[in-house]
Amino acid sequence: MSLSLTIARRELRGGLRGFRVFLACLALGVAAIAAVGTLRAGIQQGLADQGAVILGGDAEMRFTWRSADTEERAYMQRIATKVSEVYDFRSMALTPGDQALTQIKAVDSAWPLTGSAQLDPPIPVAEALADTDGLPGAIMDPVLIDRLSLKPGDTFRLGTQDFRLTAALTREPDSASAGFTLGPRTVVRSEALASSGLLTAGSMYETRYRLLLPPGADLQTLETEAESTFRDKGMRWTDSRRAAPGVENFVDRIGSFLVLVGLAGLAVGGVGISAAIRSYLDGKVETIATLKTLGAEGGLIFRIYLWQTAILSALGIAIGLALGAVAPILAAPLIEASLPFPAAIRLAPGALVEAAAYGALSALIFTLLPLARTERIRPAALYRGGSGTRAWPRKRYLAALALLAVALIGTATWLSGIPELALGAAGGVLGSLLVLALAARALRLVARRLARTRLTRGRPATRAALAAIGAPRSDATSVVLSLGLGLSVLAAVGQIDWNLRQAIATDLPTRAPAFFFIDIQPDQIDPFRALMQANPAVTEMETAPMLRGVITRINDRPAREVAGDHWVVRGDRGITYAASPGEKTRITAGTFWPRDYAGEPQISFAAAEAEEIGLKLGDRMTVNILGRDLTATITSFREVDFSNAGMGFVMTLNPSALAGAPHTHIATVYAPPEAEAQILRDVTKTWPNITAIGIRETVGRVTEALSAIATATAWAAAGTLVTGFVVLVGAAAAGERARIYEAAILKVLGARRGKILASFALRSALTGAAAGMVAVIAGGISGWAVMTFVMETDYRFEPFSALGIIAGGILATLLAGLVFALRPLSLRPARTLRAQE
Repeated sequence: MSLSLTIARRELRGGLRGFRVFLACLALGVAAIAAVGTLRAGIQQGLADQGAVILGGDAEMRFTWRSADTEERAYMQRIATKVSEVYDFRSMALTPGDQALTQIKAVDSAWPLTGSAQLDPPIPVAEALADTDGLPGAIMDPVLIDRLSLKPGDTFRLGTQDFRLTAALTREPDSASAGFTLGPRTVVRSEALASSGLLTAGSMYETRYRLLLPPGADLQTLETEAESTFRDKGMRWTDSRRAAPGVENFVDRIGSFLVLVGLAGLAVGGVGISAAIRSYLDGKVETIATLKTLGAEGGLIFRIYLWQTAILSALGIAIGLALGAVAPILAAPLIEASLPFPAAIRLAPGALVEAAAYGALSALIFTLLPLARTERIRPAALYRGGSGTRAWPRKRYLAALALLAVALIGTATWLSGIPELALGAAGGVLGSLLVLALAARALRLVARRLARTRLTRGRPATRAALAAIGAPRSDATSVVLSLGLGLSVLAAVGQIDWNLRQAIATDLPTRAPAFFFIDIQPDQIDPFRALMQANPAVTEMETAPMLRGVITRINDRPAREVAGDHWVVRGDRGITYAASPGEKTRITAGTFWPRDYAGEPQISFAAAEAEEIGLKLGDRMTVNILGRDLTATITSFREVDFSNAGMGFVMTLNPSALAGAPHTHIATVYAPPEAEAQILRDVTKTWPNITAIGIRETVGRVTEALSAIATATAWAAAGTLVTGFVVLVGAAAAGERARIYEAAILKVLGARRGKILASFALRSALTGAAAGMVAVIAGGISGWAVMTFVMETDYRFEPFSALGIIAGGILATLLAGLVFALRPLSLRPARTLRAQE
């Protein structure tokens, strides 16, 4: 090892010529992964450091559709030094000329327990929410203020209660813990809603009790105690250790996904790394031959160049880590200011170690094969002009290569936290590389044959371009692999994004209702139906009684033991009752109860969800509704379609099972867009307490979120493309010597510069077009798989982005190729040919 290291070190004294592409590819891939990891770690650290501020207290106990009872309040008072009660629900903010959906936070005098709210003008919260001239104060999100054309001092209505706007809410300290909301925020005092009609029995709201705990309180012990005591009553516990689990999960998942995209970039860079090593070793033919003649064995040759690549890999990884760590830190003020939750972006050793591991494994994988071939080089063949580097290496190196690939995929799977996504991404990258390699081989074979056909007679530039693509040392494989993989990622993102937008913009509105109306009181449902039926613009209407309940036990066992982490047992679910299944309901198993049934409680459960959980007819299920347990038997399964944004309930009970339980009704109303404004005015004017959720507006907010994700993914894919372009430049630079010789031959045969340049351009355009077309196919297949199996919706091929991908491939190869075509055109043929001789 010492001898091989000595020789390797002496050879490296000649500089890094030939390794610039190697270093650039490795550094870019590692930098992308390190930057994503640093940003993700910074957000996670910010959420952990500011957990109490985000949550609004050290811990939170949450209840649905009810306030805490006497026993629960006594427990809070016992464990906490201070308690703040917050009501959270949706309603309509009404002005004389307009109305809009808002997320209301009704608070007590203790809010906020932690952190501080920022208002414009900057006045204390207590002053902003106090009564003025007999009207309670309110603060609003600036977006909602603009939407309703309000200004401080103006009045608006929530339910039947008037409020005076006093300030804009520019920063809400506990907003991240609320998760995704359908409307901008309005904050008022809880007692001001007493006569609003919004918090009556059966209304849809949540109560959140924020707790300040004594110093040193054991959060894990308190969580276990609270859940064992109150979980079956529908209580949900959150504390400052994970103050915003939804945000944390989202950041973790999108971060993992972007790391996997970064790995695709490393795979692209790996093509360049492998090509750079092969080119470098081809230039070391005489050195290797000399060493073997002097008695060096194949193992020593392998170790010499393994040392060199190890040293250069360490340098490339170090550069990548520096870039990946410094870039997020330099951009930290801008990033932290733009995020709706706290972030503490700083040096993240764990993220850097992860990126370094990915870089080291990738460098080994893509350099091992060309390095191992050096053992099979025969000195005699080299001195006769052969390279000898194309032979397959020994089996032990192939086994090591397989183990390294398994290690890389296993590391990505383990560290991502989403095994299915990691394995799918690895399979996609490997499959894409295989398809691209086959496409490159096919391109070379076709080009070689076309160069010998009648089609190229009288067209020397075309024949030269095709012959160069099909030549044994053609750079077509490197170009198609590197550019094609980057374009494949971008094509897949484009296809998925377009299909999602189409599904939301065209498919959903044709099936979805115009409005969801909630909080319809029992004495309002009949007049509401009459109003909708009298409106000729309303094409369809559905109504149902609505309650919320938490599934606590299945067959006398805790629900989570049976169902795991299935979404049905996470939190509360919508429940309704019905005397008959309805005309559109399809019973898939069992029988629905008779219309006049009044026996033991029965449940009709959603068939697909029942199959996922493992339920069967006759199972008994306990549901906590408004703090009371109700146990019922599953007697039927029915088909429920949640994909059309219409009305769908996982659980339907017989009417007598819920007799006397406070509840409200919900309704879906179908109408054309031009009729929506009048319907909304009629309902809110007649019943101010009824909340209207416009599907189009909700879809718009969801589309914004999807656009942000698509943009982040597209930027990550662009990083992959940058790496691919570096590989293109490297391939073009490596082939410059061959183009100089070709240009000299063509000039001697009478070709002008324009004809030679056209030949070089045609060569680049053909390889770029091939890479683009394969990328479109791979992206289309990926988009189809995601839309069909993940999104479970129809897929349609989008041609415009596909044409853009092909055009981008052609342009990228033209730019990379033509830059290195200028020198071959400027040299004199005689000088070149004498040097070659």
